[in-house]
Amino acid sequence: MKYIIHNIFCTLLLVTISCSVSLAQQTGPSAKVSGLVVNGQGKPVDYATVSLLRATDSTVIKGALSNEVGAYTFEKIKAGNYLIKATAVGYKKAVSKPFAVAQGSQHVTVPTLSMPAGATELKGVTITATKPLIERKIDRTVMNVENSVLAAGNTAMEILERAPGVTVDKDDNISLKGKQGVTVMINDKLTYLTAAQLATLLRSTDGNTIKSIEIITNPSAKYDAAGNSGIINIKLKKNTQSGTNGSITVGGAKSRYWRDNSSLNINHKQGALNLFTSLSRGDNKRAHDIGLNRIISDSLGNKTYFNQKSDMPSSNHYNNYRLGADYDLTPKHTIGFVVSGYSNSGRDYNNNTTIIGKQFGVADSSLHTTSDIRQTYKNFALNLNDRLKLDTNGQELSIDLDYSKFKNNSNAMYNTDYFLADGSKQHDPQMLRNQSPSTISIYTGKADYAKPLTKTIKLEAGVKFSSVKTDNDLQAQIYDNGAYRNDTNRTNRFIYDEKINAGYLNLNKQFKKFSVQIGLRAEQTRSTGNLIGSTPVKRSYLNWFPSAFINQTINDKNEVSFSYSRRIDRPGYDDLNPFIYYLDPYTYSQGNAFLNPQYTQNFEFNYTYNKTVNVSLGYSHTTNAITELILTEGKRTFETHQNLQTQTAYNINVNTPFTITKWWEGNVNLTSFYLGFKSDTLAGQKFNDGQWAFQGRTTQTFKFAGYRFEVMGDYQSPLTYGIYKIRPRYSVDMGISKSFMEKKFNIKASCDDIFNIRRNDLSSQVINNNFTIKQKNDTRIMRLTLTYNFGNSAIKIRQHRSGADDEKGRVKGNN
Repeated sequence: MKYIIHNIFCTLLLVTISCSVSLAQQTGPSAKVSGLVVNGQGKPVDYATVSLLRATDSTVIKGALSNEVGAYTFEKIKAGNYLIKATAVGYKKAVSKPFAVAQGSQHVTVPTLSMPAGATELKGVTITATKPLIERKIDRTVMNVENSVLAAGNTAMEILERAPGVTVDKDDNISLKGKQGVTVMINDKLTYLTAAQLATLLRSTDGNTIKSIEIITNPSAKYDAAGNSGIINIKLKKNTQSGTNGSITVGGAKSRYWRDNSSLNINHKQGALNLFTSLSRGDNKRAHDIGLNRIISDSLGNKTYFNQKSDMPSSNHYNNYRLGADYDLTPKHTIGFVVSGYSNSGRDYNNNTTIIGKQFGVADSSLHTTSDIRQTYKNFALNLNDRLKLDTNGQELSIDLDYSKFKNNSNAMYNTDYFLADGSKQHDPQMLRNQSPSTISIYTGKADYAKPLTKTIKLEAGVKFSSVKTDNDLQAQIYDNGAYRNDTNRTNRFIYDEKINAGYLNLNKQFKKFSVQIGLRAEQTRSTGNLIGSTPVKRSYLNWFPSAFINQTINDKNEVSFSYSRRIDRPGYDDLNPFIYYLDPYTYSQGNAFLNPQYTQNFEFNYTYNKTVNVSLGYSHTTNAITELILTEGKRTFETHQNLQTQTAYNINVNTPFTITKWWEGNVNLTSFYLGFKSDTLAGQKFNDGQWAFQGRTTQTFKFAGYRFEVMGDYQSPLTYGIYKIRPRYSVDMGISKSFMEKKFNIKASCDDIFNIRRNDLSSQVINNNFTIKQKNDTRIMRLTLTYNFGNSAIKIRQHRSGADDEKGRVKGNN
């Protein structure tokens, strides 16, 4: 099969290159026009509206926005005489002198435009345009974290919980508009993670290093096909200034326990060389309280009541590093590398009491289990990238090579005491211990090619290979006759090997007010799951993933679009491991080696009014839906994953920013969704359940006397997810910040969940289940964060885009 795939894509690429050459010969000469927009102090004006005008009659030819360094570019400009006009909130407009684009010229640089402060300058303080916290773009929603008060001192996971339409459940599973199966990327770098692995990575990523979070609900064929509910892309801050500069951040927080964090970022840019490094460290300790009530019925109708209470504090110490360089071999050719990694440690101490009787509150017997789990995580990752602009018309080729290795280790001690109704010991305690080292190796390589075939047609093509191998070795012992001996019932070694070959084609056609993009991605997967001593489970399959996007601009204030894509979710590596992990003798989790991938058809319609108000309607249908289940077997309750027959989802989302006055602005995001699950063979029974739910989130930002004050509130109504009935969730966060010393020094103070009301409660009364889980995490956290920016602030006019910005690969951790 791999030879068939190879031949298909070789043929497609040959046809593409032939068509490209032919069409390129038919395209007339054109030039690139670029320049810079600065304010009265010579500092960049980002996100200014820049227009290219015909000099003879001021007709608008093209429009653009200046970027973070105030630079703008117009491609494929014909010969003629032109003007540049720039406008931005808080500034007077600026218009250039007429300039000419001569026949045959390739690049015209417009003299720097200076925009003096407008009438909004008050007492020496200039109110400039800043990006809103929530920003809606054509194909994604962006949460601009960099200037948010609430981001200071938070980890990436805590920031993600506040993103529009995003929820995080009791096990750190991330959902988007009610659906699980989210793919998380960092700097466009794909990360395939189990919930536990993803939580480790995000909880050790300092929020002060994050620039923005992008939410892409219907990705194109260019992206990996994994993730039925879309992609969340976390963009880290990137240097845009010449010279040497950086920042130091220190912070502290108090909830039930103290926390601290600090980070150092240094950048150096001179000529063609850009060097950057970041170091961060922190200590997080979190509380986690769980109450679990279960009612177990036997075949005669007799009931046994289990009342379980667990105090589960956890602590995490992290040390992260990132070092990289970009070098411009020529103005069109950039190479770069990034070295990153971490050395982290964590400890979970669980104190669990279970009371067993014929009714709640009356004990016939009880047991008390304590566990002490100590973990270490080490990671090293290397990325090499090469980005080549083949011409001035937008033809580009980029290549990325990635290698990552994770070495994780966990040592756990479990001690269970058994008691009679009168409190006396029933028998000797059960003492267990585990050592579970694991090694994860990841290799990826990819190449992406983009070619404008004509002025209105663009082709994108790419290939990718990835190889992932995980080796989990669980060594278990039980205390017996005064010594620990090997526990053959629990000891196991699970090795999982997965290889994916992929390729894609995207074709984009632009009309005057209408655009169409169609794409096709192919992915061939080969995997082997081997529980040593058992028969390996092997799979090999080829899938095709089409996508289509249509966008229509009705007029200046109304725009509609439609998108479709097919997606896949492969089972998590831990979910495939069929062995059993105990919480106590009556509660455990078990993997399922026979899980199959799930496939989703996604449809979405969007309407945008005045570039701000967005309404979307979505529908998706998933087959072989991978769903977490809690099942009952005798008096034991265990957690596992199974394939349900189908999952059906509908959603409607409304997102709108608003400005009440110059000092009061905000954003409202409202989502209503339906999730329905169906299976004819769930635990030998038919299952069909679903429910409409609602989620609302609003952010208010107030600016006064140099202070920035933010309040965020969110509410999620009761909902059904698989066999679970999830209770409502709600909370209010707030924060304030102030800058000093010409914005070099910043102080931010905030409080998460100020009323301490955010919970994760759920229940289930289906397929022989009858249980209720009440959970309270450490959610009310008071933070104080100090940031100092230092170094040269001179702006480098010539800009380039690093190949590291487009790196894609696969990252793994463990928890």
